[in-house]
Amino acid sequence: MTRLRINGRDVSLPDDFAEASLLDALREGLDLRGTRYGCGVGMCGACTVHVDGQAQRACLLRAGDLAGRRITTIEGLGTEDRPHPVQAAWVEERVPQCGFCQSGQIMSAAALLAGNPSPDRAAIDAAMAGNLCRCGTYPRIVRAIEKVGR
Repeated sequence: MTRLRINGRDVSLPDDFAEASLLDALREGLDLRGTRYGCGVGMCGACTVHVDGQAQRACLLRAGDLAGRRITTIEGLGTEDRPHPVQAAWVEERVPQCGFCQSGQIMSAAALLAGNPSPDRAAIDAAMAGNLCRCGTYPRIVRAIEKVGR
């Protein structure tokens, strides 16, 4: 068993998932399905999680290599009763349409704001460039990030 620290809790990852991607381990091994499978090659950002506070693509990380690291998924960012400020801004700005990319978008935005509480438009664009949205809600995404960053 591989021990991981996910969303503030120590969890045991079944042995068959130690060689798998973190994305597969989260979704299939630990039933944390908020992190989405998009492209599988790190290009779309749908699988973004935080590893030690940094936005990372879960599809590119080997689960067994992450023992002792702090992993946060969308499930650990906030709760329904107490959403993370980015999640609250997402709702207020009506960002999602289909919603598929939103967990990755939110995780990237939260990592940006944790490191830069008042990002300018260039910083937002740079941080969010790796997250693709098929519905094209980019203007609403930027407004939500700016709302939290003020």
